[in-house]
Amino acid sequence: MVEGWFTGDGEEFRLLGTRCSVCAAVFFPREDTLCRNPGCDGGELEEVPLSRKGRVWSYTDSRYRPPSPYVSDPELPWEPYALIAVELESERMVVLGQAAPGITVSDLAVGMEVEVVAGVLSQDVGTTWTTWHWRPTGVVA
Repeated sequence: MVEGWFTGDGEEFRLLGTRCSVCAAVFFPREDTLCRNPGCDGGELEEVPLSRKGRVWSYTDSRYRPPSPYVSDPELPWEPYALIAVELESERMVVLGQAAPGITVSDLAVGMEVEVVAGVLSQDVGTTWTTWHWRPTGVVA
């Protein structure tokens, strides 16, 4: 989907953020220009892999076809999907994303542990656009 936002595949799939060398603030999506912390004079920003796991902070159904630039075929029926806000394990920051295919809001609960996995945003002949999804691990707080 967006170059530099994630790396790897399978068990090695990770979202990528950046960390300020002065205040240690972590950013996702990544920041490559300056520290977004208003209390920091700024420092070098280094790329860091983010936690693979976190806890569901909130979730909802997406029951409408989103506008462009989201890619969807208007000839096909719209398939609702769950959106999840996840508080990452180590960074204690909230990252949004789609639930893995087959996971609905009835499968989710606030506090449930989820992990980031690679997903498919869209594909056509010869090209697959990758994104991230959140998948429950089966661990409940």
